[in-house]
Amino acid sequence: MNFYKTNICANMETITDDYLSALSNRVGAALLSSGLRLAVAESCSGGWISQCVTETAGSSAWFECGFVTYSNAAKQTMLGVPAALLSAYGAVSAEVVVSMTEGALERSGADWALAVSGIAGPSGGSPEKPVGTVWIAWQRRNEAARVLHFTGSGDRHDIRAQTVVQALEGLLAYLTG
Repeated sequence: MNFYKTNICANMETITDDYLSALSNRVGAALLSSGLRLAVAESCSGGWISQCVTETAGSSAWFECGFVTYSNAAKQTMLGVPAALLSAYGAVSAEVVVSMTEGALERSGADWALAVSGIAGPSGGSPEKPVGTVWIAWQRRNEAARVLHFTGSGDRHDIRAQTVVQALEGLLAYLTG
């Protein structure tokens, strides 16, 4: 697993519906030009990433499916995340988002999976994992996952929006980089 951390988040003034649409279009074009398909496993974003990509006309050519696994039980049932991982590391961890991408790839025909899990607030944080803590994983089938930890800022909406942007921008970077 390749891992990196950033405290750099998208400026909330730049996260508009038009920006998300353009970002999704770029992701879709990159996937389509390579003949690849995407699966998404979402927790804190609650389906927002899937909604963004399905707003893109023609996304059925490159978007396989989305799993909204908000609870630990859903992560286990829908994606096969081991209870032992959730117990040892918590749902908001590198280990769990990697397990989520692995489960999404295993349960779909997708070539790429991305997964997000975080604490959007306003409650639920701890000293070890404060509100704004987010983990994202990207994984291409038969390759090691890449993982990002970032600390979002602002209110619940802001943190979730930053998560969507980080997830899609990260995927685009891997697809085009």
